Amino acid sequence: MGLGPRAAVLASVVTVALATTPVGAAAQAGAAADDTAAGWLARQLINGEHVESTPTFPDFGLTADVVFALDAAGVASDASGKAAAFLAKPDNVLEYVGDGAAESYAGPLAKLALVAESRGVDPKSFGEVDLITELGELQAPSGRYTDASTQPDQSNAFSQALAVLALHRAGGAPVKAVEFLAGSACQDGGFPIDFDEACVSDVDATAITVQALVAAGSTDAATAALTWLVGKQSAAGGFKANLPGSVDNANSTGLAAQALRAGGKTAEADKAATFLTGLQQGCTAAEAVRGAIFYAPGQSENAVRATSQAIPGILGISYAKVSAVGASNALPTVDCTTPTTTTTTSSAINPVVNPGGNNTNPVPQGGNSPALAATGTYRPSVTWLGVLLLLSGGALVVLARRRPSTR
Repeated sequence: MGLGPRAAVLASVVTVALATTPVGAAAQAGAAADDTAAGWLARQLINGEHVESTPTFPDFGLTADVVFALDAAGVASDASGKAAAFLAKPDNVLEYVGDGAAESYAGPLAKLALVAESRGVDPKSFGEVDLITELGELQAPSGRYTDASTQPDQSNAFSQALAVLALHRAGGAPVKAVEFLAGSACQDGGFPIDFDEACVSDVDATAITVQALVAAGSTDAATAALTWLVGKQSAAGGFKANLPGSVDNANSTGLAAQALRAGGKTAEADKAATFLTGLQQGCTAAEAVRGAIFYAPGQSENAVRATSQAIPGILGISYAKVSAVGASNALPTVDCTTPTTTTTTSSAINPVVNPGGNNTNPVPQGGNSPALAATGTYRPSVTWLGVLLLLSGGALVVLARRRPSTR
């Protein structure tokens, strides 16, 4: 796929992970865990081009995460290209990032720019929008990127980090933008999600921020953040979201694994990757979920989001480097033709993972999914009652006119 870390990571991480075979691990006969996970993920695309968080409404942010995952894995390039083309439709771009005048959103602009860069498309002409210029117009004198909107500003650490990553790839992030991000660190070295509240370090925010800081060369802040992040890794290799009752999960661990690998924390990144492959569903699982990576053991909800964030973590490929270069169109599956002694508790799990997809009896994508994928759907032409996925457990909150968010 044209990305040097892939071969080394597969040799040192995935092979070890499969040899240890944790509960729920997939039986891989000749295909790497990230490949079969990507093959499953590509097959969840509705009409072969997008995913939905609520029936009939596409989730542009989550569709972008699918593109990143497929490109990182180096397979399903045709599916990734179709998803990127869906995101590049002019109407979809305007709904997601705003009209560039009264409404303009930093996080979605940055995320679409990263999609374009991953696919080798010009981010200055994506769906007839110059994403880089519009993003630059949202930079405040402090260096922070903020939303221009009639509604409350929802920019946060994710939108800032995504902006630094996208602009770094487009030729270089502004010094002030990097300095603002580095300067937002809490006293313990980690980074918060929200800039305007008391500084509380968060695993997900720290992980995406480290990727941006490493890419931009802000090594001191990145080193301190990595030290904090390592201290949050469990004995099993996983990471928890900063939420009451949270458990080690694929989303937080995927983001953390990317950061650890980018920052040179090889042993910790290997351990995180082992945890992630242990959540993959194998031959004793229902056929509909074979290859998927669950959020946590026994939690099938939101498997599309969990899988999309786990794949780059397994490979340890930062969003600064994910690329479709060299990717194939293969759609790998878990090979169940060879008898396996792997044990799993997943066979009794209801395989309903992708609302609006091809699964029967679908359920809402909820669960404890963290930040990166939920950069939301904005529909300025319609006032509607939407469904917001709460991070704390998949509860539904009725809102009016949902805004995109980098949470």
